[in-house]
Amino acid sequence: MIKSATEFLTYEGIKQLKILPENTIVLAMYGGFNQIGRTGILGFPATINQALVALTPHKNINQFFAQSYLNRHIIDWRRVAASSRKDPNITKEDVEKSEFSFGSLEEQNRISKLISRLDHTITLHEEKKRQLERLKSALLQKMFADESGYPVVRFEGFSDEWEERKLGDIAPLRGGFAFKSSKFRNTGVPIVRISNILSSGEVGGDFAYYDEQDKDDKYILPDKSAVLAMSGATTGKVAILSQTDYDKVYQNQRVGYFQPVDYIDYGFISTIVRSELFMMQLESVLVSGAQPNVSSEEIDSFNFMIPILVQEQQKIGQFFKQLDDTIALHQQKINNINSVKKSLLQKMFI
Repeated sequence: MIKSATEFLTYEGIKQLKILPENTIVLAMYGGFNQIGRTGILGFPATINQALVALTPHKNINQFFAQSYLNRHIIDWRRVAASSRKDPNITKEDVEKSEFSFGSLEEQNRISKLISRLDHTITLHEEKKRQLERLKSALLQKMFADESGYPVVRFEGFSDEWEERKLGDIAPLRGGFAFKSSKFRNTGVPIVRISNILSSGEVGGDFAYYDEQDKDDKYILPDKSAVLAMSGATTGKVAILSQTDYDKVYQNQRVGYFQPVDYIDYGFISTIVRSELFMMQLESVLVSGAQPNVSSEEIDSFNFMIPILVQEQQKIGQFFKQLDDTIALHQQKINNINSVKKSLLQKMFI
């Protein structure tokens, strides 16, 4: 459902253009290959520009069913756009001549009701995830001490002042090894490269693999390692490695690993290097307009207020880990329901 707009008409403009009623289906004909074929339903009366075409289903066609059917065939629109023209697009004629298969209105209504329930459940999980992310952001500001030496919010039983420490003293950043891409394999020991540090805060994607090396302790990544992208488009992104399927994982060059220190809780470190406090200091060392990159020395020089007592560090680390796990759980549920929806769209539509 389209619920907002960024451009608006004057009263004179309204007189000259056709205003489409609420619940009209609109379909994108061009505007970038990834936009072609995308649909939406107007949540308010509006007009559209030349990049869109409006569709008004016949009274024997359920509107939600029609939109779902169009979404099911989005790849067909893009295939037409890519194969027939220099600049990828589809035309009104392409839309008008496309064939549309449908059953009885009763069957359409039942299918639409099922898909609508799935969409509603996805929306609920997305909203809960957003609320938790907002809560996390707010607590990160209040549960970490400022120059005063005391946080605004803290766990019961802790009253000691916090102390300022350099990140290099509590989690020195270790650089990776320059593995030769010519020796990458399809199996072996996975290598965490910059591309594996995802915006979601996870280590994932397509891994490169390497033969196991002798004396590799200087670039092995332990489970739950916090790693940093030190150059490229994702510079400054921090992700947590979940090493569930491999005995070893290697660390590539330009990937930084925050090493543990005996008297500092690593869960606390994992939290602080993924906070706004870290990003604010990171922005101060990034050069505007240049290829983004940071050095270990720059990262190690960042200053943070930390609890003197390791027990308080552990409490904070555990709390934010539980919060992260709950956020990740909602994202997993969103992914699972989307997979179910995609499967149903493939099997319930011709």
